[in-house]
Amino acid sequence: MRTFTKTLVAVTASAALVATGTACSSSGGGDKKPIADIKKLTGQSTSVKLDPTFVAALGTLKLTPAPTGNAKFDANSGTVTFPITGGNAKVYKKGKVTPYVQGSIQHNGSGLSLTGGATKVTLQNFVIDPGNNSKLTGEVLANGKVAVKSAKLFDLDGSTLKPITVNSSTGVATLTGTTVKISSDAAALLNKTFKTTAVKAGTTVGIATLLVNTK
Repeated sequence: MRTFTKTLVAVTASAALVATGTACSSSGGGDKKPIADIKKLTGQSTSVKLDPTFVAALGTLKLTPAPTGNAKFDANSGTVTFPITGGNAKVYKKGKVTPYVQGSIQHNGSGLSLTGGATKVTLQNFVIDPGNNSKLTGEVLANGKVAVKSAKLFDLDGSTLKPITVNSSTGVATLTGTTVKISSDAAALLNKTFKTTAVKAGTTVGIATLLVNTK
């Protein structure tokens, strides 16, 4: 059960990291030049460190979780990681532009599966939208068949996001601190599919961290 919740969290986490827009103040004067302007994302990852409360909340579900594709789960740290496969991103100084993180971050070819009895749900091909209503969407499969092509899986709360840091030697930018929460759509979907009421909308899944190449 811990593995399931952690994997699920990581998926959402990706989205959470980039989704910082809601935490920014309204646009004003000053320098609006982006700190980082990545027109084509070429690598690195989105990861989520699962919240113990979230793990406990899903503890009553008898599900067998498994990362799919290129996703990885670290049991020691309770972190799930999804490779970034494409997209774009602009990051501005916090408070200068709203939202101060903009773009689209894709994670094709990875995801997670949840199996309970004869039912297997797969969440895959995540996309993070860091706009004012920051979210993470993805494709949902039920027993191998597409159930929802693009579903809103997680809400991203950027009010807890820490300032961006960029390694001057490697050019790797780090965004961490976004809180990932289960969306009402995802809660309803999982509850209906697995015949439970244990999944609550708004439950904190974990804290997301995004690593992107800026060079």
